[in-house]
Amino acid sequence: MENKVITVTSPLLPSLDDFLPYLQDIWNRKWLTNNGYYHKELEKALCDYLKVPYVSLFTNGTLPLMCALQALRITGEVITTPYSFVATTHSLWWNGIKPVFVDIDPETCNIDPLKIEAAITPKTTAIMPVHVYGKPCNTERIQQIADKYGLKVIYDAAHAFGVEVNGQSVLAAGDISTLSFHATKVYNTIEGGALICHDKKIKERIDYLKNFGFAGETTIIAPGINGKMDEVRSAYGLINLKQVDAAIESRRQVALQYRNALQQVKGIRFMEDVLGVRHNYSYFPIFVNSQEYGMTRDELYFKMKENSVLGRRYFYPLISEFSTYRGLESARPENLPVAHRIADSVICLPMHHGIQKYEIERILSFIIR
Repeated sequence: MENKVITVTSPLLPSLDDFLPYLQDIWNRKWLTNNGYYHKELEKALCDYLKVPYVSLFTNGTLPLMCALQALRITGEVITTPYSFVATTHSLWWNGIKPVFVDIDPETCNIDPLKIEAAITPKTTAIMPVHVYGKPCNTERIQQIADKYGLKVIYDAAHAFGVEVNGQSVLAAGDISTLSFHATKVYNTIEGGALICHDKKIKERIDYLKNFGFAGETTIIAPGINGKMDEVRSAYGLINLKQVDAAIESRRQVALQYRNALQQVKGIRFMEDVLGVRHNYSYFPIFVNSQEYGMTRDELYFKMKENSVLGRRYFYPLISEFSTYRGLESARPENLPVAHRIADSVICLPMHHGIQKYEIERILSFIIR
């Protein structure tokens, strides 16, 4: 038991007994993709669960970002965060848009609204924030800035499935939000994603764009791509939706155990729940102050790894450090001091619905000294 590898996450899987009748029905229908029965059912079910008007399903979580930029006709420069998964900024690059990085808030790890205005130029057309670890951005302040300068707001909400603020979905903010349903996420369709919008015409345009631009049998209205989700993953997603609340509650219990054990450990900081927010506990990051803790982040990370506990340094290195982006003026380290400090101190501990108490104790044994 001691040698068992503890992974940073584990997928939420539907029961095979539940899944097989869906597969049999798909086989009977012989309709595997192109807006099939289960695809439509999942879009409707997600609208209800997420409390949003329009959902467009995608085959992964990157393509909705790319299509959002196309649908809103974003060009020029977009202000974004260096502290995220690379897909956030890659979606800009693939659309020929220049990313402009600004620093992050040290408490939330989200884009710092106080730094946005100074980065706006005549070429700025949008802001692309990320709800990092599922913690909501300061959406109200970001919208005030966007309205003042006439900018669009596209939220990368890959981590924020089911997150609500005072009873309202965090996906209601901005012009468009996107989700990832990758296997590592709280809710997954193996691979998959979605785009959330608030306007029927945008929803129609998105659905054209993800299907090569087809608006009819012989009509192409835009140079679209192939981003459709198939029937098998749509059915899988319908079943997983029934058990995601229980999975989130299990994750909450894991977070409570971590917090109770780590609150007295000098040099280790973690995030608390925010009043009025329904969290999804997608990650449990800790931040290591090496001077107070007596060990660097990397020393702790590799100590855990050597003992088969696989935490992850999410997000290290910063996107702005990668070769594609490091030459940008906004990527200079002196412009992003907080992001660099956080990236150099973070470890996301193993967090998922199925983690056992003895595994949590083993993880903590390498952190509590």
